[in-house]
Amino acid sequence: MERMTFDADVIVAGSGPGGATLARELARAGRRVLLLERGADQRGRFYYGTYLGALLYTDRASLLFTKEGLNIVRPLLVGGATSMFCGCAAPPPPWLKIRYGVDIDAETAEAAAELEVAPLPEPLRGTASTRIAQAALDLGYPWEPQAKFMRPARARRAFDCGARCMLGCRCGAKWSAAEYVDDAAAAGATLLTRARVDRVVREDGRCVGVEGRRGGRAFVARAETVVLAAGGIGTPRILQASGFDEAGVGMTMDTTVMVYGFGKDPGIGREPPMTWSWENEAEGYMLSTLADPWLMYPLIAVRKGLGPALRWAQWRRLLGVMIKLKDNVSGGVFPSGAISKPMVGDDAERMRRAEEVCRAILVKAGADPSTLYVTPQRGTHPSGTVRIGTMVDANLRTEVPGLYVCDASVFPEALGRPTVLTIIGLAKRLAKHLITRTTEGMNAIPHAVASARLSQGGPL
Repeated sequence: MERMTFDADVIVAGSGPGGATLARELARAGRRVLLLERGADQRGRFYYGTYLGALLYTDRASLLFTKEGLNIVRPLLVGGATSMFCGCAAPPPPWLKIRYGVDIDAETAEAAAELEVAPLPEPLRGTASTRIAQAALDLGYPWEPQAKFMRPARARRAFDCGARCMLGCRCGAKWSAAEYVDDAAAAGATLLTRARVDRVVREDGRCVGVEGRRGGRAFVARAETVVLAAGGIGTPRILQASGFDEAGVGMTMDTTVMVYGFGKDPGIGREPPMTWSWENEAEGYMLSTLADPWLMYPLIAVRKGLGPALRWAQWRRLLGVMIKLKDNVSGGVFPSGAISKPMVGDDAERMRRAEEVCRAILVKAGADPSTLYVTPQRGTHPSGTVRIGTMVDANLRTEVPGLYVCDASVFPEALGRPTVLTIIGLAKRLAKHLITRTTEGMNAIPHAVASARLSQGGPL
């Protein structure tokens, strides 16, 4: 059977926030864009936004674990991880510009204005969630309403947002990158779903396309520019299969736990997720109101023992605070398929201190101290596997001419905060570079020079 062939000006592999934004910007600028997505467009399916859907369109039916036992929910569908995120937005951390020379303030401000990023109106932040935030404020922790990619007025029916929106938004209030994919297609981009990219193709020292499989058939796609945007796990695996030995060596994960307790009053399970938050920059962690959806709760709780699992019947009275740790680079994504993310350095101690803060907040908010427990760790933002300053420069270029990376894998450190707005900003900035570029000749520099500059974190 002959391979299918495609050609374009730019190939983008992955339709999450980085790939979708890039495809949209380039298509609107008149470039011939081929957008390749491993998953399908699940919107409109009867199971979208349900527990069944979460099993069908996540890697290994949401049972992907690191060697250390961290659960990673990795969505594989049009829109990528934004199809199952909590809709939270945060500006890029200042250190990205200060330490790495990556200034995307203008791009993220542009995106935030266009998407009307803002906290939910006060009446929609949730009674129990607000009670937790007030308890934190009373204890001296400066919690604030969390900015969201949510516009209740967009809801196709009554705004109906609970923890289950992490399964996929069914009411339509939450933005996802699939909307940018629609915009890209309307501007002329070609979207191929169920197209798994296996490796990049190099000829005469430069990248000229990708190879993969779609519907059981092999394909090859050619373009003068290829951008990998398959995420913190997918992108390094493509690069490893293409001969890039450094890909996947070390990673960040924004290692996350929930601290749970049960009170007498209704809890936060049916309220919009993460409506209040606080980032403790000095300690390197973020706290926010969050609880696992009803059917997911026992699957998480049973890993802590029979006692927490039996409280499933009391889920309506559950109070929860999420800890998102800015973890150190460690472990990695390996060619064998294994993923490792151990706690190193001061990770464990900072997590312990954050847990103590959460326990105090929950008790102040009305939780029974005897019901408090901490869930097993999970990995919420696989990232840092193709880091700026290690494998790509400040303009997201690899040392191979014509090959770029634009997703969470390029983060040089863990963000420790919501990532989507930062990824959109990186994609907008890269799109401007590709649109205004007149030649790839500047990219064809000697390998030794490239390696030296990358090791110093400087742009090529």
